[in-house]
This record gives sequence, structure tokens and C-alpha cells, in this order.
Amino acid sequence: MKLGILICDEVQQQLQPEFADYPEMFSQLLQSVDEQLEIVYFSAINHDLPSDIRACDCYMTSGSRYGVNDDQLWIRELEAFIRALYDAGIGFAGICFGHQLIAKALGGRVEKSPKGWGIGMAFSDVITTQSWMTTAKNKINLIVSHQDQISELPPQTEVLMSNDFCPYSMIKVANNFLGLQGHPEFSREYSFALMDSRRDRISAEVIDAGSATLTHEVDDVMVMQWIINFLKQVR
Repeated sequence: MKLGILICDEVQQQLQPEFADYPEMFSQLLQSVDEQLEIVYFSAINHDLPSDIRACDCYMTSGSRYGVNDDQLWIRELEAFIRALYDAGIGFAGICFGHQLIAKALGGRVEKSPKGWGIGMAFSDVITTQSWMTTAKNKINLIVSHQDQISELPPQTEVLMSNDFCPYSMIKVANNFLGLQGHPEFSREYSFALMDSRRDRISAEVIDAGSATLTHEVDDVMVMQWIINFLKQVR
């Protein structure tokens, strides 16, 4: 399967020596899930999108420091690309920013959460089990980093995972779109470093609470396996 990953940000320069950049994070995780994947990267943030939506079998996004409601040309270009994928029935998995962009592109709503920052580990309930969830589990631990979240679902959406902070933490739209608020590609070490770098905008109390959750095991490999299983059955 040829998977196109649409990169929507880059790791902060001071963190790259230790953690590299997002393509490396995705490659490491995806290769641990399926060594046979052919992975191609496109820099959506630099207006680099496939000229043909069928250049890859399916697509996935990274997260982003930007919000889907920001007035940025590259975001509108990506939104149009996502709508084209949806209309063509091509498989797509949106991670964090991409999860929210699914909602915005297809008629839902995304807003800054009145609850503030969601950081550290989120503990979600699986409320609708799917056949591609090959390892059955009722509760999922995933690293998160977001202020915005989906407040209104688009049509034909099924909620698959939920937690108190983010009720729509995993969604499926029709048969070819999957959205996930969490970051399976983030390590716990990177999550802590990212929080620490944002002390100018996140309170010490919130960072301490988020950091304390990172002692829990994370279901990153399993959830990415679910995503790949989903994308394979769309083809």
C-alpha cells in the first residue's frame, strides 16, 4: 500500500537534534506496524500536495501548531484536497489537526476548547468497536497536544472513542475517513519536551498535571495498527 503523509508542521528547531522531525517520527512508528508500507511525504504547509489525488492509495496528516480556522492559504488548499479525497472515496486518516480539518471540510465545526489545553496522556473509552480494531481494548491511552477540538460533527459521522475532555476523540466519516485527536507518533519524551517549550503560554499547573499522566503506558503502536487496517480495507 502506498501511503501519502501530508506534513502540516515541523518540529521546533531546538528539539530536532533529540527528536528529529515529523517524517522521521511517522516512519519509525509506521515501519514498526507494517514494513511493507510505501510511504511518501508531502509538505502541505509549503503548498506541496499531490497534483493527482490518486498518486497514493490513501493519505494521512500530521498535526500542526496552526488551527484549522486560521487564515492560511495552505490550510484552505489542504481543506479542498481533503474534500476531493472524500468525494472520490479515497482513504484518509486525520491526526489531530487533520482530525479537526475533516470536520471543518465536511460541514462540522471546530472551536477553541473552553477547557484550555489538552496535553500529556488522554484516556479514552472505545464506544464503538470496528472490525479493523484487531486487538480489542475498551480504553485507549494516547498522547495529546491541542487547544482546538471538534464541537459539531459533520454528516455521516460515527464516534468511535471519547473522553471527558474531548468527546469526539476518534471519529469515522462515511466509509473512507478516520479522525484521531491523539498523536500516536509522539513519544512520551517528546510530549514532555513540547510541553516544556510552551511554558510561555501554558500554566505550570497544567504542565505539571499533563506531565504526571506520562507515567502510563501508551497505546501508540496498537492505534496506528488500527489506522493502517482501516486504510487497507478502504482500498
